[in-house]
Amino acid sequence: MNAKYNQYKITLEHTHTPKGDELQKAVVVEFDNHDNIFNIIKVMQQRDLFNDVNQSAEFAIGLKMFSEVMLRNKDNALFEELLPEFKKFMQRLKGGA
Repeated sequence: MNAKYNQYKITLEHTHTPKGDELQKAVVVEFDNHDNIFNIIKVMQQRDLFNDVNQSAEFAIGLKMFSEVMLRNKDNALFEELLPEFKKFMQRLKGGA
């Protein structure tokens, strides 16, 4: 963990399965991020791009977790084609898309 970053802990709980399968054990992930994710969630919920504040929060959390991993591993070949397009996407999102 980087003391200069915001630090977070997410617990993912499996609360229902439509097929009656066994529920999975909760997963706890601790991570840090250069942004205040709570502020981003608030902004995304206010913008309400998906007409659903829960989806706005889902989107903000997922995007921030994904993008931070990608930025830390930008030299990984997996992200080679995605990085330029992701930059365009983020500019569009921040521009009010």
